[in-house]
Amino acid sequence: MPDSTITIPADLWRDLAVESVRSTIVDVPTVRRHKLSQTSVTAQSYVIVELRLANGAVGIGEAATLGGPRWSEESVEAMKANIDAYLAPALIGLPADRLEAAGARLDAAARRNNAAKAAIETALFDAVGRTLGVPAALLLGGKVRESVPVLWTLASGDPGQEIEEAERKLAARLHRTFKVKIGAQAPEADLTRLGRLAGALDGRARLIVDANQAWDETTAVRCLPRLAEMGIALVEQPVPAWNIGAMARLRARPGTPPLLADECVFDAHDMLAVAQAAAADAVSLKLVKHGGLLGLRKVAAVAEAAGIGLYGGCLLESSIGAAAHLQAFATFRELAWGCEHFGPQILVDDLVEEPLRFADFQVHLPNRPGIGVTLDQDKLRRYARQ
Repeated sequence: MPDSTITIPADLWRDLAVESVRSTIVDVPTVRRHKLSQTSVTAQSYVIVELRLANGAVGIGEAATLGGPRWSEESVEAMKANIDAYLAPALIGLPADRLEAAGARLDAAARRNNAAKAAIETALFDAVGRTLGVPAALLLGGKVRESVPVLWTLASGDPGQEIEEAERKLAARLHRTFKVKIGAQAPEADLTRLGRLAGALDGRARLIVDANQAWDETTAVRCLPRLAEMGIALVEQPVPAWNIGAMARLRARPGTPPLLADECVFDAHDMLAVAQAAAADAVSLKLVKHGGLLGLRKVAAVAEAAGIGLYGGCLLESSIGAAAHLQAFATFRELAWGCEHFGPQILVDDLVEEPLRFADFQVHLPNRPGIGVTLDQDKLRRYARQ
């Protein structure tokens, strides 16, 4: 077979220069109340980033939060302010394919602000992918899967309603793993609720529990064995993020189900500390925590080196944020726990022209350049905060 030459335009460097960055806050209602240990939401707020290159390509990214700065210190208002005043100006003129250099500039412009940086970096990947006509997954090493098993979160607090909701998802072949949010009620009430769910779905679905840091160590010592007896497959962040020692002690106790680290792992240094303490069986990966696709892969690499499983976490992203996550998840050789990117389904409306496809208990990777989805400008205007 004769050699073929790929011709790269001489002015590609200039064409890839970042020309402008625009951020917009949107608020999209949810189909039902989503209740966590520390708050509940009936609408989900995002910052949408549109990043334009000199060649005219526009990349998009998204930063999500839950009910304001409760889950982390970032609110959508703060994200937009810091993007507009500090982060976006740092990138103007930089070639978009210099992704590590972009990260260094963003870090120099503002400390932490991981969600805001993630939205911008996603838009960079999207713009470069659109320019080259390749999916973002290719820029991250190439995909090894076309779809990812996806769970659904039960978070109304009403076991009767949650059983009906789970039955509908099973019947539609959308989800057969369910994550139950606990911690808003007293532990005994949550255990009673979980007992009803486990009994109703026994043998037909897998249950995961997320306490969102609601328990202290004593409560966790008492409750975790009871969760194991119910067949709970995984327990996410039962104690406060700072208490890695408690996570390690709990994990070492007989009868404790596997533990999932979430809020205690924002960067690769956090992941290393959790691994050294033997404090988790799996880690929840989220762009809003890790500062973008590159940071997410760095956290995953530390976890893989320590034998800690990977779990695709979410913050109720729309198809924009979910698609960005899938570009990274598709490149992992092992993704033992699948992902929870059901966010597009809990919104009354999505923000893209063609939403992600959910079928056969999987969410499917879009087969288009960049992150694979296109922003719907009419919907952006409809849900934009005035």
